[in-house]
Amino acid sequence: MLLKKLLSLSLCILAMGQVFAADDWPNRKAIRLISVFPPGGSVDAVARVLAPALQAELKQTVIVENIGGASGVIGTNTLAHAEPDGYTFAVVFDTHGVNQALKDKMPYDTLKDIAQVTLIGTSPMLIAASKKSGITSFKELTQASKSGTPFNYGSIGTGSLGHLAMASLAKKLNFEWTHIPYRGGGPLMADALAGHIDIAVGSLYLIKPHVDTDRVIPLAITSPKRNKELPNVPTISESGFPGFDAPAWWGVIAPIKTSPETIAKMNQAIITVLKKPEISKKLNDQGIDLIAGGPEVFDPFLRKQMNTWGKFVRENKIKEE
Repeated sequence: MLLKKLLSLSLCILAMGQVFAADDWPNRKAIRLISVFPPGGSVDAVARVLAPALQAELKQTVIVENIGGASGVIGTNTLAHAEPDGYTFAVVFDTHGVNQALKDKMPYDTLKDIAQVTLIGTSPMLIAASKKSGITSFKELTQASKSGTPFNYGSIGTGSLGHLAMASLAKKLNFEWTHIPYRGGGPLMADALAGHIDIAVGSLYLIKPHVDTDRVIPLAITSPKRNKELPNVPTISESGFPGFDAPAWWGVIAPIKTSPETIAKMNQAIITVLKKPEISKKLNDQGIDLIAGGPEVFDPFLRKQMNTWGKFVRENKIKEE
């Protein structure tokens, strides 16, 4: 009888502690916001736009920590195995929806070990040529490729949406394009600006600043409609590939056992800061179309991305390079 009473008391104390923790969040320590790619790319940039705004909104320190590598897997694995106490979150990119199909051995399960918090937004990807490539339009690129001229292109990594978009185009027309994967957007654009690669493909957030300074040549975007930030750049769809659509996207995730109450609070805080004019302008100016959707939006979106691009990866036997 005494044992039952002690067990009951322990369960009550545990439940009270969990409720207290959810109600009390965040006030115990700094919040870690992991950027799963290195500095210089769009994931790091989005994280650093969010962090100070969230810090002001939550009245708690928010620290960005870059843990890059393996197309986001290393940083995401750190997140997946972190204490689910509401003090570790991560910003992920479109590779998050592909890695499960791409890699033979994953240290976590994308759906079973990770909770979706907020789908920040999407963006067309931009295909751009280096100044040294001699290519000035998407039409020139396809015509030269048809005649047998070899080209290489860089992306932020094997299995990134940039890589898969270019691979699908190459397959449609039987082009010989050589893929060069990078560890992130910073190294990719450094080589594109130096002319070490012919073509770069990445989000508008990553490439548009270099278009604005006339350091790379925009060829085409991957959305069905032209982008208001680059109205003179044609879509791939209108360049001979009707219906082509391959958006980049960003989201915030948490360890799977993070309490639903804490996830709801963080999601609401993110949505609040994304609606602030100064924050939305920073992201909109770089080509990101804000969605600001919670788990009910992010979860089905992620599953669709995993199904669509996972199928392409498997059918074409694409593996990590």
